[in-house]
Amino acid sequence: MVTRVLNLLYREVRGLHQAAYVLALFTLASQILAIVRDRILAHQFGAGYELDLYYTAFRIPDLLFVLFASVLSVYVLLPFVTKAETDDEGKGGRVVLAQMFSLFLLCYTAVSVLAFVLAPYVMPKLFPGFSSEAYIEIVAMMRILLIQPCLLGISSLFGVVTQIHHRFVLYALSPLLYNVGIIIGALFLYPVFGLVGLAWGVVLGAIGHLLVQWPLVIKTKLAFGIVFKIDWSLIWSVAKVALPRALTLSFGQLQMIGFVMIASTLAVGSVAVMQFAYNLQSVPLAIVGMSYSVAAFPVLADLLAKKEEKKFVAYVSTALRHIIFWSVPISALVIVLRAQIVRVLLGSGSFNWDDTRLVAAALALFVLALLAQSVLLLLVRAFYAGGHTRTPLIVTAIGTLLGTGSAFLFSQLFIKVPAFAESIVHLLRLEGVVGVAVLMIPLGFLIGILLELICMLWLFAWRFSLPLQELFISFMRALLAGVMGSMVAYLALAFVVEGVNQEKFIGIFIQGATGGLFGVLGVIATYYILRSPELIEITKSFKTRIWKADVVAPQPDIL
Repeated sequence: MVTRVLNLLYREVRGLHQAAYVLALFTLASQILAIVRDRILAHQFGAGYELDLYYTAFRIPDLLFVLFASVLSVYVLLPFVTKAETDDEGKGGRVVLAQMFSLFLLCYTAVSVLAFVLAPYVMPKLFPGFSSEAYIEIVAMMRILLIQPCLLGISSLFGVVTQIHHRFVLYALSPLLYNVGIIIGALFLYPVFGLVGLAWGVVLGAIGHLLVQWPLVIKTKLAFGIVFKIDWSLIWSVAKVALPRALTLSFGQLQMIGFVMIASTLAVGSVAVMQFAYNLQSVPLAIVGMSYSVAAFPVLADLLAKKEEKKFVAYVSTALRHIIFWSVPISALVIVLRAQIVRVLLGSGSFNWDDTRLVAAALALFVLALLAQSVLLLLVRAFYAGGHTRTPLIVTAIGTLLGTGSAFLFSQLFIKVPAFAESIVHLLRLEGVVGVAVLMIPLGFLIGILLELICMLWLFAWRFSLPLQELFISFMRALLAGVMGSMVAYLALAFVVEGVNQEKFIGIFIQGATGGLFGVLGVIATYYILRSPELIEITKSFKTRIWKADVVAPQPDIL
C-alpha cells in the first residue's frame, strides 16, 4: 500500500488536461483544508479583532515572498535550467539552481533582518487603524512569519525540479501540507502560545511545503547546494526576466496592503471579513485558473522556444476556452448560493449571522472577478513563456492603481455620503448590519481586475493573433449555461426553503446542496443542448486514465 502511494506521488503526468486535472484534484484537497482552516479560525474568533491582527501581520512577509521567491519560481527558472541542461552536458542546470539558491539566502537574510528591526516603526504607519496594544501582537506575529518566505523560496526552487520531471502530483501536494501546518497551529499551538501560535503554525506548514519535495530533489542530477562562485552574467540574464515578473506579482500584494490599510480604519472585523471572502473566492480560482495555467506553462515555453507560434496560440486558445467553460457557471452559482456557502463553511461558534451576511456579500463581489483572474493567470504566463515580461507589469500596475484607488474612493463615499451608503445597503439587503463599508474594497478590486482583463486580452490578441471571436462564442455559451444553472438553483432554493429549518446547520446544508446540485444539472444540460465542444473534450479526457494518458488536447506536444 505504501509503495502504491509513493508510486502515485512520483508518477509522471503528461498532457494539458491530464496535468490540469491532477493539479485541480490536489488543489481541491488543499482548498478543502484551507476552508477547514478558515472554519476553525471563524469558530474561535468570528470576523473580529484577533483575526484583523493575524491577517494584517501577513502583509509584509507575503510581499517579501513575492519579491524574492517569485524570482526562483518555475516560470522564471525553467527555461534557464532546461537550456543549461542542453548546453552543458546535463550539468549546467544544477549550477543555475545552486547559484540562485545561494544568492537568495544571502539577500533574503539581509532584508528580513532589516524588516525584523523596523517592524515596530513601519506597521503603525502602514495600518493606522489599530491601537498601540494591537501593534505589539502584529509585530510579534510578523517577525515569526518572516521565516515563511525563506522556506517557501527554497521550496520554489524544489518546484523547478519537480516540474522538469513532470511530477505534478508531488508539486501539487506541497500547498496541501502547508494548510495542514496552519491547522495544527490553530488547534494546538494557539491554545498554548496565543496569537503567535498561529504564526508558528504557518512556519510549520512552510516546512512541510518544502520537505515533501526534498526526497525527489536530492535523488536527481539537479540536486543543488550553496556555492560561493557566482556567474553574474547568468544572474543578470535571469534578473531581466525575473524582476519584471516579481514586480508584477508584488502589485497584488501591494494592493492587499492597500486594502488592509483601508479596512483597518473601518469597523472592527473588516480585515477579517475581506480576507474570509477573498479566501473563499480563491478556491475556484485555484482549482480552475491556477491548474490550467500551471499545467500549460511548460509546453507554452517549449512551443515558443521551437518557434511554433501557431501551436502556441492554439494551446492558449484551448486553455482559455476551458477556463471560460468552468469559471462563468461557477461564478453564477456562487452568487446565488453565497449565503448558504458562507454559513455552511464558516458559520459556527463566534461567527454570527451578521458576519455571514457581510462575508457573503463580499464573496459575491469577489467572485464576479473569477473569470478575469483565471484568464489573467494564463495570459500572464503565456507572455512569460515568450519572454514578454514588460506588458504584464504595466497592465497590472495600472489595474492595481485603479482597483486600490476605487476601493478608497468608494469607502470614503460610503462614509461621507449617506445617500450612497443607503443605496448600497438597500441593494445588498444588509439593513441593520454594521461594517458594510468594507464591501467597497471588493467593489474596487472588481473594477481594477476588469480593466486588467480588457487590456491584457487585447494586447495578447494583437501580439499573437488570438482568435477572439472563438472565445466570445465560448463566453456566450458559458454565460447562457451560468444563467440557466443559477435560475434552476434559485428555484430549487425557493422550493426547499419551505420544508427546511434554516436555523440549523443540517437545514442550511440541505438547502445549499440541493440548490447546488440542481444548478449544476442545469449547467450541464445547457452545455449538452448547445453541444459544447469543451464538454466533449472533457468527456473524452475522463475516458482515459489520467495517470497513463499522453495527450488529449488537440496539440501533440507533451508538457
